[in-house]
Amino acid sequence: MKGIFPVNKLKAIKTPFYYYDTEILNKTIDAIKAATAHHPNYHVHYAVKANANPKLLGIIRRAGFGADCVSGGEIQAALNAGFSPDGIVYAGVGKSDWEINLGLDNGISCFNVESVAELEVINDLAAAKHAVAKVAIRVNPNVGAHTHANITTGLAENKFGIALEDLLPTIRRIGSMESISLVGLHFHIGSQILDMSDFVALCLKINEIQDDIEKEGFSVENINVGGGLGIDYECPDSNPIPDFEAYFSTYADNLKLRDGQQLHFELGRSIVGQCGTLITSVLYVKQGTYKQFAIVDAGMTDLIRPALYQAHHKIENISSDKPCHTYDVVGPICESSDVFEKGASLNKCSRGDLIAIRSAGAYGEIMASQYNCRSLPKGYVTEEI
Repeated sequence: MKGIFPVNKLKAIKTPFYYYDTEILNKTIDAIKAATAHHPNYHVHYAVKANANPKLLGIIRRAGFGADCVSGGEIQAALNAGFSPDGIVYAGVGKSDWEINLGLDNGISCFNVESVAELEVINDLAAAKHAVAKVAIRVNPNVGAHTHANITTGLAENKFGIALEDLLPTIRRIGSMESISLVGLHFHIGSQILDMSDFVALCLKINEIQDDIEKEGFSVENINVGGGLGIDYECPDSNPIPDFEAYFSTYADNLKLRDGQQLHFELGRSIVGQCGTLITSVLYVKQGTYKQFAIVDAGMTDLIRPALYQAHHKIENISSDKPCHTYDVVGPICESSDVFEKGASLNKCSRGDLIAIRSAGAYGEIMASQYNCRSLPKGYVTEEI
């Protein structure tokens, strides 16, 4: 089964480029709203790191979501797209002074803090502005996730967050900081998670942590569980929308929120992943000694995930209905890792055919580079095609 694309219109655009189907995006947003409709204390913040295309940010902002940012540039992108500062949360292990000041000057809702050293800097910068910075402590819960090793974030060996044994001393340290207000605890265990048991494990750990800090007389208004929900890269047409009902129900059934506590989510890939496709053209079909290559004009500079994570994306020849052949789909970059897929079964390829690399709405355009002095790929939404 292949996706349906406006091939004749796409042929008029210089490849490679990203094509965003806003109908899929809007249906995804509607599914999230339906799944959270009966939970007024659930708040979704879109993880800007997944895709900061201004047109997509505008759609997501109009849906009423907040923004999860991990850099000053992302904070500015969210502000430029019209996100309200009181819906912006800011995480990251290496916040520079100008980024912290940007957040303070715009009154963002929360800094998700990842070290005592960072707390001290935020306290000093806020004091200089006669301001009080609202912070959540990002806790490293030492909870693993069934995902690629490079995108786990909740293990003790990862660089993210404050270790469990340091949580209570950190809370006590905040008590002596006049320009810091502790408003929550923040967690995030990884990305592209499809096994709900990982989120159950996180819930159970949070329950334990809340019990422990309450015994010491501490409580928080907000719990932020991060994001991490994955998408179906193998069957994007059969499963274009993640199972948000199962995801949010997992937290409703297993997380013991206190009266009045607000629960925050930071979803990125699951919102935009399936709406995006990298469109590229076949430059040459090359017969090698042992295999056949479809050489396309997109490369790892346009979509680095296969090279970086050995990630799989479904690949389709949307110009051809001829019988399938087996190809290694490779790009033009001067690196042996510039391979989108080995042994891909595609309708017979010819020079000029359009190739669709599916499920590329997250960590595609946003991670593009200009290595080999290449131009960055452009992104087009449905309405522009």
